[in-house]
Amino acid sequence: MLRTIDLRGSAVADYRSVLPRAEFDVEAAMAQVRPIVQAVAERGEAALAEYSERFDHVVPASFRVPAEALAGALDALGPEVRAAFTEAIARRRAVAQAESASVPVHVELAPGAVVEQRLVPVGRVGLYVPGGLAPLASSVLMNVVPAQVAGVASIAVASPPQAEFGGLPHPNILAVCALLGVDEVYAVGGAQAIAMFAHGVPGVCPGVDMVTGPGNIYVVAAKRLLRGRIGIDSEAGPTEIAILADDSADPAFVAADLISQAEHDP
Repeated sequence: MLRTIDLRGSAVADYRSVLPRAEFDVEAAMAQVRPIVQAVAERGEAALAEYSERFDHVVPASFRVPAEALAGALDALGPEVRAAFTEAIARRRAVAQAESASVPVHVELAPGAVVEQRLVPVGRVGLYVPGGLAPLASSVLMNVVPAQVAGVASIAVASPPQAEFGGLPHPNILAVCALLGVDEVYAVGGAQAIAMFAHGVPGVCPGVDMVTGPGNIYVVAAKRLLRGRIGIDSEAGPTEIAILADDSADPAFVAADLISQAEHDP
């Protein structure tokens, strides 16, 4: 049962006490993340296996997801879900293309004095896709499509292994990777995935230039710890949404909007 809060008549200053933001202490998490990052840098694949067993309760047969697993996940995707993903990909691509069309910017301020802004793709990116509380297949397309439009030559995806699926990431995540033509996918989660991307693991995954994608507080802490060695997009924190609905709104649509937010960390 959802708690109902009536803010009519309340002052704006009262809102924060009634609706406090979630606590998000990244500095505290860094103390736990630092030895994980160091272990992956020093011990490579053995450290990945250790942390996979500890945190995900499964060690994949191969950290690199086999091509047949990607193809199988796409084949098993229901037609309605596949159509929804295909439409979402098209919409995200349209936005990314419009964003890239706004540059280059070339302004000649005086003879010989030119200011220019250009988009130059990085050589290789690692994209993290959460899979613990909820398999965020949407994060695949939200990160992969802009990288493809930008012209990034090498794209790798990492998502936690799931014991339920034999040590592979969630099938929907694999299916969207296959839809997008991404064949370098790793069954690695958490801070160890960010460390793998940043340092590279011989025989498993080459290092990357930049890491993007959301994650829990430990993923955020790893990104903070490793920025400078790699580029990062941002430190994703608590999120909120406001849904404006009156008695004319379709309850099913309102519920869907609420559910889309409920899949995130509190």
